[in-house]
Amino acid sequence: MGPDAEGLSAATITRLTATWWDEYEAWRKRDLSGKRYVYIWADGVCFTPRLDGDRQCMLVMIGAGEDGEKDVLSIMDGFRENADSWRDLLRGLRKRGLTVPPELAVGDGALGFWTALRDVYPTPREQRCWVHKTANVTGALPLSLREKAKADLQDIWMAETKKEANAAFDLFVETYGLKYERAVARLVKDRDVLLTFYDFPAEHWKHIRTTNPIESVFATVRNRTRKTKGCLNRKTALAMVFRLMMSAKKKWRKISGPNRLPEVIQGIAFKDGIRQRQNAA
Repeated sequence: MGPDAEGLSAATITRLTATWWDEYEAWRKRDLSGKRYVYIWADGVCFTPRLDGDRQCMLVMIGAGEDGEKDVLSIMDGFRENADSWRDLLRGLRKRGLTVPPELAVGDGALGFWTALRDVYPTPREQRCWVHKTANVTGALPLSLREKAKADLQDIWMAETKKEANAAFDLFVETYGLKYERAVARLVKDRDVLLTFYDFPAEHWKHIRTTNPIESVFATVRNRTRKTKGCLNRKTALAMVFRLMMSAKKKWRKISGPNRLPEVIQGIAFKDGIRQRQNAA
């Protein structure tokens, strides 16, 4: 509520949270007919809003529309990041009118999201999040090597072309594979879907390589839940997350190069981020 929140009574707080819940309930049932999202980002964000340590997992999805504007598609208390929870979320979106699948989905490789996505919307391309993958890979390395490995991984996803990225990928495997097979295996298993972004406009790369649109918002959410720990239950935590995300949404910028989105929708080919010439009929 900001600086004007000082001195609010318990009754006022109860009334506000009830209002937020009603707003959330209306929002999650809204009609999505006619909507189209070119890119979607999905993540399951877990935090602990209660003093008793009861962890809560929010399943969150954000989309970029045909005009490049980002929107919150769904926020759901999933309890678990399993395929059934994600399937319920996706089916709910489709039931409310979101019948056109996105062109690309971005998410963490550990999610049950991918199984659910292939069931409900089987056509989107898949891009694994480089932030999650970097943490996943470096977590299997000794502390002394993590900063160097992080820089070596950055050489992959910051490469100008897919060929250069593959060369950097091979170098990483060669450098760490002999001693740290487990870390390298975590990287190699998602090789293709880590490099999908090269087939999309270069202007969009900084947006579609990671799930940062969700992670950046939840930094604020975690800050709020730390300050309110002990005051929240699952319902009020969900209402607060909804309210915070709706507030954050007002400050979101369009993705760069929105003029490229119609080309993506049309299926025009991109190689290393550059539009390819179409053969004359």
